[in-house]
Amino acid sequence: MINYRPDAWLPTTKKEVEARGWDYIDVILFSGDAYVDHPSFGAAVIGRTLEAEGLRVAIVPQPDWRGDFRDFRKLGKPRLFFGVSAGAMDSMINHYTANKRLRSDDAYTPDKRPGMRPDYPSIVYSTILKELYPDVPVVLGGIEASLRRLTHYDYWQDKLKPGILVESKADLLIYGMGELPLKELAKRLIQGEPFHSIQDIRQTAYLTNPVDLREGDIQLFSHEECLKDKLKQAKNFRHIEEESNKYNASRILQKVQGKTIVVNPPFPPMQEKEIDASFDLPYTRLPHPKYKGKVIPAFEMIKFSVNIHRGCFGGCAFCTISAHQGKFIASRSKESILKEIHAITRMPDFKGYLSDLGGPSANMYRMKGKDESICRQCKKPSCISPAICKNLDADHSYLLDIYKEVDKLPEIKKSFIGSGVRYDMLLHRYPDEQLNQSARNYTEELIARHVSGRLKVAPEHTSAEVLKYMRKPSFEQFGQFKKQFDKINLRYGLKQQLIPYFISSHPGCKETDMAELAIQTKNMQFQLEQVQDFTPTPMTLATEMYYTGYNPYTLEKVYTARSKEQKLAQRQYFFWYKPEFCNQIMQSLQRAGRKDLITRLFAKRNRE
Repeated sequence: MINYRPDAWLPTTKKEVEARGWDYIDVILFSGDAYVDHPSFGAAVIGRTLEAEGLRVAIVPQPDWRGDFRDFRKLGKPRLFFGVSAGAMDSMINHYTANKRLRSDDAYTPDKRPGMRPDYPSIVYSTILKELYPDVPVVLGGIEASLRRLTHYDYWQDKLKPGILVESKADLLIYGMGELPLKELAKRLIQGEPFHSIQDIRQTAYLTNPVDLREGDIQLFSHEECLKDKLKQAKNFRHIEEESNKYNASRILQKVQGKTIVVNPPFPPMQEKEIDASFDLPYTRLPHPKYKGKVIPAFEMIKFSVNIHRGCFGGCAFCTISAHQGKFIASRSKESILKEIHAITRMPDFKGYLSDLGGPSANMYRMKGKDESICRQCKKPSCISPAICKNLDADHSYLLDIYKEVDKLPEIKKSFIGSGVRYDMLLHRYPDEQLNQSARNYTEELIARHVSGRLKVAPEHTSAEVLKYMRKPSFEQFGQFKKQFDKINLRYGLKQQLIPYFISSHPGCKETDMAELAIQTKNMQFQLEQVQDFTPTPMTLATEMYYTGYNPYTLEKVYTARSKEQKLAQRQYFFWYKPEFCNQIMQSLQRAGRKDLITRLFAKRNRE
């Protein structure tokens, strides 16, 4: 049975620290999220990782940053350092919609209560800690800090901001998944190395006085140069993205306000034993007892799901996954996955249904290059766009084996796949017939046995030009996959739905592209529901195109809908069938001289 004793969690209060008999704490973590002791929540992963290194770790979740800062004082000073994370999401996406409206809830807070974290917690928490304890090092981590490590465009302030180390005053930034750099940092601090002398750990960044260039270093245009010239910001981004997705990356330097941000290259992809070690830590898999009687929606969503790998080689232009986790796939062993599933089956409210066996993408488990020496030289952000790499070993048989092993367990009634499926890898014809057969087998297994009534996939758009900017496959492939989906449903007597995701206002997209999207999806009998307006997030290709107006790889100009009116004008095409949008759409297309699109979209209405 699950252990509900409060001391099964890392301590969060002075009373809990004293209950353990501790007279000091090595590391105190501050997180913008509620404390859920589960491998999907970053603060728990970092806390358990440091604990496994022999350190005494406490967590202060969602501290009150207003008033007298008592939450920042209550545990005193740690022996080694403070750790700060905004949480599992960038705080600004957590707080605001694409139209910059304040959201009314927070999925990472008990009972969805809003207002439990500030905007930019990475900066706010760190600044408070440096004010209260100027001699104690602060280490930033998490996705908000990771994606803001260098000059970046901030959509919510509509301006270019310097690397987050400048405003936060933190001493070190760990980007990406933090276990390996944190283990090395802990090891060296335990051995007695002074914190500020440690500047060579991979996957870290720090702010320092100007430094000499070493052979192989990349010197970016300075922050000040980028403020004056958007083209220079675009050129910078290509270096940043390529180095984030290389096996053997270069050190990156950027001058800002008379100092230099140094970004050390990332660690190589985690080996199986390393990623297993992280997932096998002694998590309770539950929210801290202090939240008893409250619901944390983000936890409820992943409560009965299992993450089987990290990384994504899709390289979608609007996605932050590869910028944070990298494109190389780090997969868990079957033993580690089954161990976690056994832990889930022992949870008192488990009814036999796994909500997801997946990852950043559902079907990339154990995939890698056939000749890994080629991968070590590659700097392409995507292995499947604009075409699937000939060196990619896209063998789906490992996934099929996992699914079948899980479904054999007597406690499992059904395992669903909730993660996004890359259907382009299922449709592709590989030179190796064995790969083609494994893709066919996987497609049938997925649709016949692992769909919870609705399968969500992400074609994102219908326009070939827009999809090219997105680094997504042609819409024709979605049509092919839908035919397979319908065929397999018919064969098994199933009445399942295919639910496509689409994005409006993506760089390169015009109103006429949205009209075509509406026409094509109408012809396929879809009334769209899973839609979103493009939201620029730091460190994505799409955001750089949105801000600079250039494609960083070709330096060609790219049209982007930027004003609120332009964005809403595109979004309305998702809902062309609603009476309140019909007249607006027809007027807009008339002004554009595209009566042909009006005829195609509203043919039945026009006949009436």
